[in-house]
Amino acid sequence: MEVTQTRAALQESLAKLKKAGSTVALVPTMGALHDGHISLINEAKKEADIVVCSIFVNPTQFTDPKDLEKYPRPLEHDINMLKKAGCDVVFMPSVKEMYPDFPKPEDWYIDLGEAEFLLEGEFRKGHYQGVTQIVYKLFKVVEPDIALFGQKDFQQVLMIKTMVQKLDLPVKIITCPIIREKEGLAMSSRNVHLSEKDRKNALVLSRSLQYIKDNYNTLDINALLEQAKQMIIATEHVELDYLTIANGETLHPLKQKALKNVVALVAAKVGETRLIDNMIIN
Repeated sequence: MEVTQTRAALQESLAKLKKAGSTVALVPTMGALHDGHISLINEAKKEADIVVCSIFVNPTQFTDPKDLEKYPRPLEHDINMLKKAGCDVVFMPSVKEMYPDFPKPEDWYIDLGEAEFLLEGEFRKGHYQGVTQIVYKLFKVVEPDIALFGQKDFQQVLMIKTMVQKLDLPVKIITCPIIREKEGLAMSSRNVHLSEKDRKNALVLSRSLQYIKDNYNTLDINALLEQAKQMIIATEHVELDYLTIANGETLHPLKQKALKNVVALVAAKVGETRLIDNMIIN
């Protein structure tokens, strides 16, 4: 497995492989890898000849400096995981490599539509501009045939697909299912911050989503949301930000039942850690 830290070195390596006709898959990450990330690597290996995984904690997508500061960075652990998974190339640039004039902001703005300002966009203003900015930079460096993202960040994938469409980028986006721990908690790099009690309390998020999915055909939208919200509100040390049943393409809340593209999304603070989760209903 090759580890590169500069754009020039990465492009030089990939140029030789592409010249030989190899297809390239990119798995962008911020590190602190878990089995959810590895599922993306495994899927990438099926889809392309060469798998590139980037590890970069992107400062422009953090709306809270403290959140950026405490984001876990276990690089040795991550490298070992990627080696075992059979990743071909790891790209680990510095902030200066990706943003030469940082902290001076670069000229970046893309119209991502109304969905940018809903849900996570409401709580983390500017977040998706930062996400699309770094993903665009990675696409320009790697020039992948495909890129793989996890469903756990449902809204993020939607924003990236919008960017690809608007800029007419020649990359296929693949969304991979959420990987859950045995009890149902969605795997997340942020889970390392949860105490044992927090982890137990956090299970209410997946339980509430499963309740919506299990009862979608029998209860109306309002009853589903009311019951699921009560489950969360009744759980100690869990502070609900939002719970919604939405159109999976627009993220607009459903007013009445739909037969397809329905997703339930939740965000809550569990102890001191903010978690998100979602479940595709149909």
